[in-house]
Amino acid sequence: MEIIIKPLNNRFAEQAIRLILNIQQNEFNIPITIEDQPDLRSIESAYFAAGGHFWGAFCAGELVGTIGLIKFDTHSGAIRKMFVKSDFRGKAFGVGQRLLDTLMAYCHNAGIDRLYLGTVSTLQAAKRFYERNQFAIIEKDSLPSKFPVMGADDTFYARKLTKV
Repeated sequence: MEIIIKPLNNRFAEQAIRLILNIQQNEFNIPITIEDQPDLRSIESAYFAAGGHFWGAFCAGELVGTIGLIKFDTHSGAIRKMFVKSDFRGKAFGVGQRLLDTLMAYCHNAGIDRLYLGTVSTLQAAKRFYERNQFAIIEKDSLPSKFPVMGADDTFYARKLTKV
């Protein structure tokens, strides 16, 4: 099965919302709604306007993964909405890794050399994934003041990117 990574805009908002809410609410029982995540209804203004980006992974035309980058400072970005449909997780498909690699390549080209993210402590596989990709856990009070904190997040990571 071929996985294609491509930019997502507002035209893909409903597909992204369905994928992400299903994972958050039904798979991991995270008490979050679409109202808590207005960025998903306005992908272009939430992600692209300040110099960030938003990508989707597709298999046979179906959206199976997402990742977003909010550029919140000259050289800093926040990873958001990294979700992969359960059937496409793991090394066999490499969807999560390809999405993260796409985001990091964009960061190198855009002059972003620091990445931050927040996640929920119960998402153990996600935490292992970030740690395998050289993200280090940091305290919430160590986040940059402009970092856009999401209410549900309770575990935070940072990574300094090296110049290519």
